[in-house]
Amino acid sequence: QVQLVESGGGLVQAGGSLRLSCVVSGRPLSTYGMGWFRQAPGKEREFVAAISWSGSFTYYGDSVKGRFAINRDNPKNTAYLQMNNLKPEDTAVYYCAAGPDGRTVQRNDGVDYWGKGTLVTVSS
Repeated sequence: QVQLVESGGGLVQAGGSLRLSCVVSGRPLSTYGMGWFRQAPGKEREFVAAISWSGSFTYYGDSVKGRFAINRDNPKNTAYLQMNNLKPEDTAVYYCAAGPDGRTVQRNDGVDYWGKGTLVTVSS
């Protein structure tokens, strides 16, 4: 059974940085893309970043481009989201996701597996 577990969320001042981690266990018997989404209370889930199996291709939502970076370490079965220059608008529960490839995992309907989320709160 595939399971994704996020960690690294917390409280940070605006302008600061955090790094989220997502550990994958029981992965599918194939290559897979990974990504991050976020959701604030009462808001729609929003795409943040995605990465291909090899790491050769990355994708970012417009609101985080230039501030966030996704990478992965396949021998450790782990994906990361480095978040820099955080803004109060970044406050949300961040969810790790996995799907067929990095392109597909940019969309909710392209995600096969979800983590339970980790809360990021950015104070002003």
